[in-house]
Amino acid sequence: MKRLAVALLAILACGLCHALSYSNAYLSPRNKERARRDSTQYIILHTTEGEAKPSLRKLSKNGEAHYCVDRDGKVYRIVDRSRVAYHCGVSMWRGRRNLDDVSIGIEVVGYHDRALTSKQYAALRALVLELQQIYGVKDANVMPHAQVAYGTPNRWHPRSHRGRKRCGMGYATPAVRKLLGLSERWLSDPDVKAKRLVVGDAYLAQVLYAKNGDSLLPYRLPTAKAKAKPAPEAAGPRTYVIQKGQTAWDVARDAYNAAGTTYVFPSGARLTGDKIKNWEGIVAGTKVILGVADAEGSPVQTLAKGAHPRSLVGEAVFAADTWYVRPTGGCVQGSKLNAKTLAAMPPGTQILVGYARGGPVTSRRLPSQICPTQWDAPDTFYLIPGKTLQPSGDIDMRRVPPGTFVFYRN
Repeated sequence: MKRLAVALLAILACGLCHALSYSNAYLSPRNKERARRDSTQYIILHTTEGEAKPSLRKLSKNGEAHYCVDRDGKVYRIVDRSRVAYHCGVSMWRGRRNLDDVSIGIEVVGYHDRALTSKQYAALRALVLELQQIYGVKDANVMPHAQVAYGTPNRWHPRSHRGRKRCGMGYATPAVRKLLGLSERWLSDPDVKAKRLVVGDAYLAQVLYAKNGDSLLPYRLPTAKAKAKPAPEAAGPRTYVIQKGQTAWDVARDAYNAAGTTYVFPSGARLTGDKIKNWEGIVAGTKVILGVADAEGSPVQTLAKGAHPRSLVGEAVFAADTWYVRPTGGCVQGSKLNAKTLAAMPPGTQILVGYARGGPVTSRRLPSQICPTQWDAPDTFYLIPGKTLQPSGDIDMRRVPPGTFVFYRN
């Protein structure tokens, strides 16, 4: 403990005098189209779960953060700090959803289960302090993504749950917060306490809130002796092995059905997450190769032949923010269904959970007017008359047909 205290003091001293080095090399082309935030209540800290170059390219292309801190402490500006960046995804804190609208997102090159470099801790400390002074964000409201992200009901979790991400989980622990100059932290989850969410990851909850959360981290914090040695770059995508009793979600979380996630079965067969239909058939010993830069799977679930919607979305089947898009066209809200009409949903029906529907689009009512802060978000979908759901990235926003509906995170 004494050695850890000495190391912390050495790094703190470095952070107090750290001069930020900014770069505009990865400014996002999305800047001009992003709405300005009305308020800034939170600073959300992330780990990229990928290496610098692919992560920076992805963040810039999609406008998914305001800043990114590289291993050498250099800070890249991505989205203008006054505008909305899509970094939180499905998020909630104290009942407030869509924290993108009220937060600044900082990505740090690295992984949730590895320590950052001393230069990263120092740069992050200085950047957070600068932003706190500008926006008046309290120490307790500087939080890791893992703390505010949540998952909607799925085949493994019948209720909305905390634990969708472990991204940046170490930022919640006392020792790391001391490194960052933060004196306050949340001691419990207000949304779990209010029963808006359930705990989906008991280990994560311990890391976030236990007094000994530091000791639960799978890494040691950098020491003063090692501060000049940056952590080595990882060699390509990360590989995990599904253990007995584990599911694909336990290992890959919301990337379980992503095209960038590859499953290598004991037989040697390989399938990407977007091609797998029988998730119960994934056995222990299956390797899971995660793609770079924290890719996520599609929130659209497709009903298979013989399956019941409850097997995909649990208790959300009749929710007002659950939408069913039939393969023949048209959509219906979960709250408009009964047990009989639910069971009669045809194979190929697309299901979205946790969404609002806006529209329809007209010549005088554009997508940017229907949902000003989310119209081009990666997890926003468009239902063009006569077609199935399409992600915003596949839509020519200059030619959205009249009658199109927009589905965005509620």
